[in-house]
Amino acid sequence: MCGLLKPGGCLQASLSVSPFFTDLSPQKMLGLQVNLSPLLEPLGFIKVLEWIFSIFIFATCGVYKGTTTILVSCKGVVNKTVTAAFAYPFRLNTAVFSAPDPTRCSGTWTDFHLVGNFSSSAQFFVTFAVLVFLYCIAALVLYVGYMHLYRNTGKIPLIDLVITVMAAFLWLVSTSAWAKALTDIKISTGPSIVQEIASCKLPGVTCLFASVTSMGTLNLSVVFGLLNMILWGGNAWFVYKETSLHNPSNSTPQSSGIYPPTTGI
Repeated sequence: MCGLLKPGGCLQASLSVSPFFTDLSPQKMLGLQVNLSPLLEPLGFIKVLEWIFSIFIFATCGVYKGTTTILVSCKGVVNKTVTAAFAYPFRLNTAVFSAPDPTRCSGTWTDFHLVGNFSSSAQFFVTFAVLVFLYCIAALVLYVGYMHLYRNTGKIPLIDLVITVMAAFLWLVSTSAWAKALTDIKISTGPSIVQEIASCKLPGVTCLFASVTSMGTLNLSVVFGLLNMILWGGNAWFVYKETSLHNPSNSTPQSSGIYPPTTGI
């Protein structure tokens, strides 16, 4: 075939091909190439926000501790403070109002446990936030150090897209479940508990609701959950733009340009 081409044709073809294989060598494709510019793009910048907001979830919900307090008056006791302590993961059925005095109101007091076990919703919410936190770290390492590999292979962006869409959906599910559980927690630790305590209904026993620890941080955790859902849902578009579904040229084999088009002999 070289004889059918002009002199030096094969040599020129080989010289034009060799830089291609040099650029796509496994060492260069898989090697670490630190580049912070993706963090300035929506793809990387939103991922940083997702990482930060995931921290807010277990910082506001996972470390919460509170108490609910009532005042009890019975024979020999006047406005005695009785407290039930509760905390994450909100197994309220283990929190108990003990007797206000050693005589247990002359033997009439029965320990009362708070109502409800909301650990499944709370733990799902916080555990998912931890998993998202870890995934964001891995994704940021990929964006900063291996973006050349991310954009030159079709499968990695597709995997990232699937995980992003699933995460947005799970943020919706987990936040909704936790918001419902938080509403029930407020009811179970609020003024209505006085009506549920059997000992408070006995003659000569008076119970008044005193206070409950503020749940402002728990309210914030629901807000952060919704913000996370919005962030992941919006970021799905930018991840989609990196896939071959949006840009088919990303999936075109780059080796197709090695050989020049055939011309007439």
